Amino acid sequence: MAAGSKTRSMLEGLVREGSFKWLLGRRSPFYEEFEEMDNSPSGGKNFIPVLSPIANIIVRRCSKILAVSSSELQESFNVEASDFIKHPSRYARNFLEYCCFRALALSTQVMGHLADKKFRRLTFDMMVAWEVPASSNQPLHNSDEDLSVGLEAFARLAPAVPIIANVIISENLFEALTSSTGGRLHFFIYDKYLNGLERAIKKMKSQSESSLLSPFRSARGEKILEVDGTVTTQPVLEHVGISTWPGRLILTDYALYFEPLRVVSYDKPKRYDLADDLQQVVKPELTGPWGTRLFDKAVSYKSISLSEPVAIELPELKGHTRRDYWLAIIREILYVHRFINKFHIKGVERDEALSKAVLGILRMQAIQEISSSSSVHFESLLMFNLCDQLPGGDLILETLANMSTSRELDRTNNSAAGSQTYSISALATVSNLGFMFGSSLTNPSETGLVVGEVAVGEMSLLEKAVKESRDNYQKVLQAQGSVDEVKVDGIDTNLAVMKELLVPLMEVGNGLLSLLNWDDPRKSLIFCLLFTFIICRGWLSYAFALMLLFVAAFMMLTRCFNQGRPVYEIKVIAPPPMNTMEQLLAVQNAISQVEQLIQDGNIVLLKFRALLLSIFPKASEKFAISLLCTALILAFVPIKYIVLLTFLETFTRYSPPRKPSTERWMRRFREWWFSIPAAPVILERETEDKKRK
Repeated sequence: MAAGSKTRSMLEGLVREGSFKWLLGRRSPFYEEFEEMDNSPSGGKNFIPVLSPIANIIVRRCSKILAVSSSELQESFNVEASDFIKHPSRYARNFLEYCCFRALALSTQVMGHLADKKFRRLTFDMMVAWEVPASSNQPLHNSDEDLSVGLEAFARLAPAVPIIANVIISENLFEALTSSTGGRLHFFIYDKYLNGLERAIKKMKSQSESSLLSPFRSARGEKILEVDGTVTTQPVLEHVGISTWPGRLILTDYALYFEPLRVVSYDKPKRYDLADDLQQVVKPELTGPWGTRLFDKAVSYKSISLSEPVAIELPELKGHTRRDYWLAIIREILYVHRFINKFHIKGVERDEALSKAVLGILRMQAIQEISSSSSVHFESLLMFNLCDQLPGGDLILETLANMSTSRELDRTNNSAAGSQTYSISALATVSNLGFMFGSSLTNPSETGLVVGEVAVGEMSLLEKAVKESRDNYQKVLQAQGSVDEVKVDGIDTNLAVMKELLVPLMEVGNGLLSLLNWDDPRKSLIFCLLFTFIICRGWLSYAFALMLLFVAAFMMLTRCFNQGRPVYEIKVIAPPPMNTMEQLLAVQNAISQVEQLIQDGNIVLLKFRALLLSIFPKASEKFAISLLCTALILAFVPIKYIVLLTFLETFTRYSPPRKPSTERWMRRFREWWFSIPAAPVILERETEDKKRK
């Protein structure tokens, strides 16, 4: 007790003398707060020695929001946290997370919290403090403009505010925000992003409160998420068959609507459902006048409820960014309903899932507004789009569904660790932003503030699933990069590469053909006797297993002996370059060869049809007798002997004693085959007459 009092007195003395000010520097934005902490009578009491100065300031801000002292927060953390989380090596950061999550959970319940400048600054400073949480960390000497945060801090704290980010897309969002700043997020970009979010929220709120589609969306309480085609310079065109009509495109949280434009008003909207299971397919499409396929600027919608696909074209002078944006948000609504239907999610959890999709669209709109790059990967910023692309994305959605069904959206208690996680659901966030999605929203103060997407001092199940999926995705990218490197142009060059790759197989094949043709009678006889013995003893399966074991052993030995050595590259002698005319002739020759193969295949099929229909009775009789004999052999002769006879007949066909008879029988077979007529074929040209609607 005496030692503790002495330490506290020393800390109070240091605070009164301002001895901690040098740790922050006079240019630091935290200087004024530390000055206030210096002059406070309880400054020494509330200063936690294990935390860095900036972490102490953030804890102090959190204590003001929660209306408790810093020491009381620390006592609560010590009671709730497990020994693992309270380990000295991670105590400072975990305690900081605990304070941040609790403060953010309370702050996000305030209506319009996103517009509060203090709230914005608080969330950013929390990330700054997260990177230097302990007293042993390097002190900050940056000005307000120089402060920045990294990916790990952003991905850890930003998902605690669902409107800002979520666990699944946080890394992609960070990359989009820092594409021009070298992988570090500065406050002015972060603040610009939140301003864009606020404008997107106001826009979506005004659209949802408008009278658009009122009679059609009232049954389900549909909310309008996006509208396009209202400006004459950016029209929207609907293509059905060869008919085209301008109009207005509207996306809700349940369907896609197109309102055809009349002279002074809009016609009755056409509804393309995204919520029910209609085997919908939404993909990019080529469109053009009178059914031509010229412009890559359209979205195609197909379902079992439509007789033919519909293409919605979004013209623009350069590129197809507008189309890509609409394709992404349409698919996001389609995929979230597939997720809901697959896992039978209902009630509050259903509205929560829809809210996650809505928040993703808001975030993407904000990024689109502030991004200077024209090539924004929209699908990477939408969680359900991303899960459809990521390897193991289905496992992420399964984890998310398990969290929903176990009611961990609003409250979770990690009994094994003894800790609690503090955050707020996406559904409550949407409500607190000023508009309500879904009809089953409950009061967030009644449902609690605890969800399972973030956990103090450890990774939640969802975070683990996302990390594993991203690790696998990096492997896929590396593999795809190696594939792109070895791609070559030109038919002749690709054939040369393929020929070189098939050299080992060709050598094995040539060796087998040599044995089959009895070029060396001694080797062929030994091979024939060996395989006959294997078949008679029933060791055929063991022989194939031994071959696979040999291949596996060869691979392992190669791995051991070549470890650390440079990768063996295949050297291919490139054919001489061809001019345009030679390339065209090569393509024409290849097409002719493919056409000849297809013709030969059709002739074989037509001859079999003639045999089955007895168009040539004598040939059909011989064919039927052959089938009857084969059936009797298969029915009464053991399979081992059938394999043995087949092997001996095939392998000894060109042996010296049998070669003359084989050549005579092959000639008779060809004569019989060529004498079979092909079944007749009549070609009819189908005329398609589509009327203009």
